[in-house]
Amino acid sequence: MKTNLILNAVMVLALICLSSCVSILTIVPEENKLPITFKSDKYIICTLTTDTPPALLAEKFLGDPNKVWMIEDENKNALYQKGETIVIPLVLDNKAGLTKTGYQAVPILCYHRFSKDCTSKLCMPENVFARQMKYLKDNHYRVISMETLIAYLEYNKALPKRSVVITIDDGYNSVYDIAFPVLKQYGFTASLFIYTDFVAGGSAMTWQQIREMKSAGFEIGSHTLFHSDLAAKRPKENEKNYIKRITHEIVHSKEILDKKLNQDTRLFAFPFGSSNRQVINICKKAGYKAAVTVIRGTNPFFKDPFLLHRDQILSREQVAFVSRLKTFQTISLEDKDNE
Repeated sequence: MKTNLILNAVMVLALICLSSCVSILTIVPEENKLPITFKSDKYIICTLTTDTPPALLAEKFLGDPNKVWMIEDENKNALYQKGETIVIPLVLDNKAGLTKTGYQAVPILCYHRFSKDCTSKLCMPENVFARQMKYLKDNHYRVISMETLIAYLEYNKALPKRSVVITIDDGYNSVYDIAFPVLKQYGFTASLFIYTDFVAGGSAMTWQQIREMKSAGFEIGSHTLFHSDLAAKRPKENEKNYIKRITHEIVHSKEILDKKLNQDTRLFAFPFGSSNRQVINICKKAGYKAAVTVIRGTNPFFKDPFLLHRDQILSREQVAFVSRLKTFQTISLEDKDNE
């Protein structure tokens, strides 16, 4: 018993030093069996007096149970049982995810259609999709929104260490019928990129279904009016008519989504992942804040928000899926000359 008390005291002192907290501002016994805390301007360090779920700690000390990732990332392998010393960060200074060994990067996954039995590569079998989402949950990946990613790219917000974005293109009704229930089961949302002329078609979602998904926390972005290749001129199309056509596709699709969904549409997905300088400039002028390609790779804090990498999930093999989940780029950032 005495040994445990000494070890806990040493851990507290060490953590205070490591966090650069010069002084302890308060020592407060918490009510309702919540732990006694040592509090500074950057950290709360506490020894649990009872088994306490991390979400409860996040709600109590951070004001939001959804910020539980801040506590879990800081306390690897913690069980949150009575007697454990837990560190609760109050601020996150490392908004870029930079360390001496590399930097954080965010994968964006791209899906299209879903079915119980698929023949096309762009169709994901329901059981495979469910297995992929279970893998994300079981391995502590954090599904974030595109808006959260934008805040990270603007250096306004730190992210969970294993952040990933899920996107679904086009607007097939299987998104509502199959993907939506699976995502809800695991507490995930996704960003849907809709081409508006497709909505309410024979194999497409209705506006009411899209609104329901939006009300459940899903983001809705534009995928143009007709899913046209914006970077390709049509035969005999001059530059003036080309710019007029793609401007209509980009701007009017936003206007439709804004009106139908009562929102300011900020997200865009290039059909076929195809873009050029004119397309990107029109997207910016239209009021979009980010756009996604289908170029494979991940997205660090210095990535151009209008050329975001995105992996189309086409393989049914779990190994291939896992290979797309790289959330850290290893590279030495130390100055070798000063060693």
